[in-house]
Amino acid sequence: MRAIVCTKYGPADVLELREVEKPAPKGNEVLIKIHATTVNSGDCLVRGFNGPFLYRIPMRIMMGLRKPRKPILGVELAGEIEAVGKNVTRFKAGDRVFAFTGMRLGAYTEYICLREDGLLALKPDNATYEEAAAVSFGGTTALHFLRKGKIQSARKVLVYGASGAVGTAAVQLASYFGAEVTGVCSTANLELVKSLGADKVIDYTKEDFVNRGELYDIVFDAVGKVSRTKCKKALAPNGQYVSVTGQGVAKVRTEDLLFLKEMMEKGALKPVIDRSYSFKQMADAHRYVETGHKKGCVAVKVEHDREFDETM
Repeated sequence: MRAIVCTKYGPADVLELREVEKPAPKGNEVLIKIHATTVNSGDCLVRGFNGPFLYRIPMRIMMGLRKPRKPILGVELAGEIEAVGKNVTRFKAGDRVFAFTGMRLGAYTEYICLREDGLLALKPDNATYEEAAAVSFGGTTALHFLRKGKIQSARKVLVYGASGAVGTAAVQLASYFGAEVTGVCSTANLELVKSLGADKVIDYTKEDFVNRGELYDIVFDAVGKVSRTKCKKALAPNGQYVSVTGQGVAKVRTEDLLFLKEMMEKGALKPVIDRSYSFKQMADAHRYVETGHKKGCVAVKVEHDREFDETM
């Protein structure tokens, strides 16, 4: 089978299309034929090893000194179960599923084996493979931090970076939970954020949200670019500041995927897909994500032709 392999840390050119051994499911695993995956900022961080300076040494120890210990990157996928292990009871061959692999990585390939009790669920009936693949990272991250900010009791929520993968999910989720949502983004993305359910939008290129005099129950920095100190000025009494940077990694449960599936089937959540690339264009997809200008998610279609071409 084919896989995109990260040969060493560096620019997108270190990604190579190679033939690797096709896995076989163990007793409690399912074999998934992947039809779509994604590229997000975390994938680019791992590949380029561009983490915060203070974390670089421990990250290298954990991830690999000269190259990733797990050379097949990617954390989101959607596809069809081709085979199941003898002990599997939740799924069967032919089931269409979506999954989140987290630190295990491994989604940049044609086939993957995952535990049936892992972060795996049936695909929403009304979603394409690309949409199903694109919901996991942004959706689970937004859900984690909104809950951390006590979204159920929040009346006013501000999402900073409302046009990214996490931000577009956060706007829709906060709106679903009944909050009055304000999205902060650039001029080009104002209409997009409004269309996702934001009650108000602020163009950060023209106005600083802390100077408006409005106070929020949750200020969610969905891109890790605005400090707690600055956000305090916009917090209501007992308000919560939450950020994707400096507050740990989002904890993801299978129940979260099932919740996102339900939301998508209700029409309350729809992943925003900016661009879609072919499997052989993975390096181009990484380059685009690194520009910092993507809206929502970047999807990658995994074509299953048998023609092997090492060029990217």
